This record gives sequence, structure tokens and C-alpha cells, in this order.
Amino acid sequence: MEEKLEKLLKAGKITKEIKKEVLHLIKPGTSLYEIAEFVEKRTVELGGKPAFPCNLSINEIAAHYTPYDGDKVVLKEGDYLKVDLGVHVDGYIADTAFTVRVGMEEDDLIEASKEALENAIAVIKAGVKINEIGKVIEETIRGHGFNPIVNLSGHVIERYKLHTGISIPNIYRPHDNYELKEGDIVAIEPFATTGAGQVIETPPTLIYMYIRDRPVRLPQARTLLSYVKKNFSTLPFAYRWVQNLMPEVQLKLALIQLEKVGAFYGYPILKEIKGGIVSQAEHTVIVEEDGVLVTT
Repeated sequence: MEEKLEKLLKAGKITKEIKKEVLHLIKPGTSLYEIAEFVEKRTVELGGKPAFPCNLSINEIAAHYTPYDGDKVVLKEGDYLKVDLGVHVDGYIADTAFTVRVGMEEDDLIEASKEALENAIAVIKAGVKINEIGKVIEETIRGHGFNPIVNLSGHVIERYKLHTGISIPNIYRPHDNYELKEGDIVAIEPFATTGAGQVIETPPTLIYMYIRDRPVRLPQARTLLSYVKKNFSTLPFAYRWVQNLMPEVQLKLALIQLEKVGAFYGYPILKEIKGGIVSQAEHTVIVEEDGVLVTT
């Protein structure tokens, strides 16, 4: 347990350092590609590995946007940029996120998700029901005059598994009566929006994850499957990370085939259904008997 805790804390320490260092890049004119590459390279330099691709989602895009090689998206003044980054040390994960209004001061939308995160953390301890956490998040965000995103949630984390299947809702739902246990590792991530409070999937898919081995016909699909298993195991990976493995047409065909047979799972971009602006705040915590230890 001591070694596990040491690795969780090291992963968290790396995220704290990167969150400070990346701020100088978040200004009008910086490309998303430059930010993502900085975050991921710095993760390795500091002794960790990316637990998932750096997500850089702007305005109405809530999650799952990571740039690709050749991506021309640059930051503009007033953009709401959500930076969601994950670090792992030997499979022990720290997952954290924050929102910046590019070139401008924080506003109430950003404050709403930050405060919801703080209030949620304040009620977590062993034995708390996850619907109690959702209630606090929902009440805080609505209290600021915004909507929580109902179909995005936090998640319980295990070694090499970003999502174990237990979700931490951002709204109160009576049936969410799972009780957190001492030692649970949990990512709490409120999303606040000026929109309707729901996200929809939209192309393209820029993040994938290996699920299981499946027979595939294309030699390129077999090559990609082998490469992903060896390099990323069961953690999500970016299209960008495999972009130079083979010609683009072949890579896209291989990804389509691997997703179709259930070997890979794709994470399409998530956009607010009414085009509302979205803010996000996230910490990873370890549940203790009388509270939490925030690792990030």
C-alpha cells in the first residue's frame, strides 16, 4: 500500500507542476498542438507517462478534443479552454483539469465548476453515497445560474484503468446509492454550462482505447493493435500518437476496423447540445475514513 500511495502522490505532484508550467502557453495565438505536446513531453521529463492524451476542449466542446499532427486550431482571446491532463506512474493515475479564459480574467462560469469541485471534495469520506456528491455539485452550479452537464461524470480509478465503471454524477439521482470506500481513488469533475446541460457525440474521434484482442483481416490493423497494446496497454491513446505509424488512409481504415470488431473503443468529441459554453474543474482524491487526500 505504501508503494502504491507513493506512486499516486508522485503522479499527482507531476500534474501540479505541469498545471503551473503550462499557463505561460495559454494565450492568444498558441496552437493546441503546441500545448498538448508540451504537457505530454513534460510529463515524461518529470518521471511519469501520460495516462491519457491531453484534452484541450474549447468553448462548447466539453471533452475529448486532442489535437492531431497538422491541427491548425489556435487560441483566441476570450476562448474558454479546458485543460484535462492525466499522469501515471507504473499505472497509478492522477487525473486533473482546469478552465482558463484566454487572455482574460476568470468569470462566474469558471468559478461555478471550481466551487462545485471544492464543495464536493468537502463532503467526501468513507461511506458517503455518490448521489450526495452529485447533489452538492448540482446545487452549487445551479446556484451560480448555470446548468451541470447531466451526462458527464467523475469516475473511480484503478491501476491502469481510468474508468472502473463506477461514475460520480454531477447531478442528484436517488438511485446512485453506491457508497465510497476508504482507499477508493476517485476523480471528481464538475462541468458547468450556459447551455442545456447535456453533451452529444460529434466527429471526429481523436482518442481511442484498447479493449481486447480480436481477429482482424487488415495487416495494418494487426500492426496497430500490437503497437497500441505494447505502448499504451489499457489506457487511452491519441490519434496523434500513432499518426506516423503508417500512411493516413491505412491508419484510418485500421482504426475503423479495430473499432468495428470491438478491439478498440473510440471517444468522439463531446459538444454541448445547445452550443453552450462549458467550464470544467477536476481533482483526483483518495478516500479516507474522515475525508480525502487530494493528490492533484
